[in-house]
Amino acid sequence: MKKSISLNAARAFIEAHFDELVTLTQLAGLSVLSVSRFATVFRQQYGSSPYRYLCGLRIQRAQTLLLKGVPGTVVATKVGFFDQSHFGRHFKRCCGTTPSIFVRRSATDSLRRALDGELRCDSRAAECTNVRQQNVRTESRVMPYPICAAPGPSAT
Repeated sequence: MKKSISLNAARAFIEAHFDELVTLTQLAGLSVLSVSRFATVFRQQYGSSPYRYLCGLRIQRAQTLLLKGVPGTVVATKVGFFDQSHFGRHFKRCCGTTPSIFVRRSATDSLRRALDGELRCDSRAAECTNVRQQNVRTESRVMPYPICAAPGPSAT
C-alpha cells in the first residue's frame, strides 16, 4: 500500500506541474523508487507510461483552452509543449485530428445543436425559449468531443 501512496504523490506532482519540464528522476525521487522501477510500477498501476500520462493531461488542458478561443501557438507553450509542432504532433496522435480541425468541428457541432433546438420548437413559441436556454446551459458543461485520455499501448 505504501507504493500506491507514493505513486499518488508522483501523479499529483505531474498534475500540479504539467506545464513544466517533469523528469522521471523527479518522479522516482518522490516515490522513493529507482527510475526503471518507478516507470514499471506507474505503467502497471495507471495503464500508461508516465510520459504518456503527462502528454494526455497536457492535451486535456489544451482542449479546454482551445475551446475558450486561445490561439494554438499560445496553448502549446501554456500547457508545456516546446513549440506548436510538438503540440500538434501529440494532439493528432492522441485525438486523431489537428487542433484547428478540433476547434472547427466543435464550433460546427455547437451551431448544429443550436439550430436543431430551434427547429424542434418552431410550433411552440413558449417552449422554444426553454429549449434554447437548455442548449446554452449545457454548451458550457458538455464538450462536443470527449477529452482525450492518454492512449493505451500502441498496437504497432
